[in-house]
Amino acid sequence: MFVLDASVTLGWCFGDEEHAYAERVLRRLAKESAVVPAIWLFEVANGLVVAERRGRLTAGDVARVRAALAALPIEWEAPSVDKTLGEVLELARTHALSAYDAAYLEVAMRRGCPLATADLALRAAAAEVGVGLVDVG
Repeated sequence: MFVLDASVTLGWCFGDEEHAYAERVLRRLAKESAVVPAIWLFEVANGLVVAERRGRLTAGDVARVRAALAALPIEWEAPSVDKTLGEVLELARTHALSAYDAAYLEVAMRRGCPLATADLALRAAAAEVGVGLVDVG
C-alpha cells in the first residue's frame, strides 16, 4: 500500500502533458492499493473543474475520469478533529506545508507507507521525517 497525492492523480487526466511518474504510479495500482486522506477527493474535484472551465477537459472527460478513479483500489480515510487539528496542523507548521499536503504526510507516517507525490515541498518534508517516496523508476 502507498499514499497517493492528488498531484499524481491529476497527472493521469491530461493527454496534452507528459507525466511519466504519474503513469508509472498508475501502473503500480494494478498490483497494489493506495490510501488517501479525504482531502484528496476535493483536490481532485477542484483540479477537474478548473480544467473543465479552462477548456482542457469536457464534462464527458470528467465523467470518464470519475469512473476510472472509482474503479481503482483506493481507500479513503475519514478526517477527525484530533488528527486534523493535531498531527496534520503540527506537520504543516513544522514543514511549511499547506494543511492539505500535511494530510498526505500524516497518513504516510501513521501507516508506515511510502508517498507518491509530484509536489517538491511535500517530497522534501517526507524525506525530513523519514517517509519513503514511491519509486517507480
